[in-house]
Amino acid sequence: MRTKSVFAATLAVSMMSAGPVVQAEALDGAALYANPGKGGCTACHGKDAKSPLMNTYPKLAGQNEGYLLQQMKDIQSGARNNGMTAAMKGVMHLVNDEEMAAIAKYLSGLTP
Repeated sequence: MRTKSVFAATLAVSMMSAGPVVQAEALDGAALYANPGKGGCTACHGKDAKSPLMNTYPKLAGQNEGYLLQQMKDIQSGARNNGMTAAMKGVMHLVNDEEMAAIAKYLSGLTP
């Protein structure tokens, strides 16, 4: 009986520590990028992430994954705060860190 308890406890700890990783891998960056409920990135950056609404908005397809993620985090936290971030600041509260990571991964894999 003790062996089953130890096994169950070990399994529970393993699942808890792997939880966010498994969740991040399961998130669909393409769906999050297109989802208006998660910010609706396509409205400003284009469905293909290459055709922004305005010339001053960045093309996101093929950008470095780490760079994209850091920019989203900086805009969300207010560390990056200029005239170009005002629109994004309004939607970045809709996504969490795992969702930002999935979006960055998706965008970095697109052909520029």
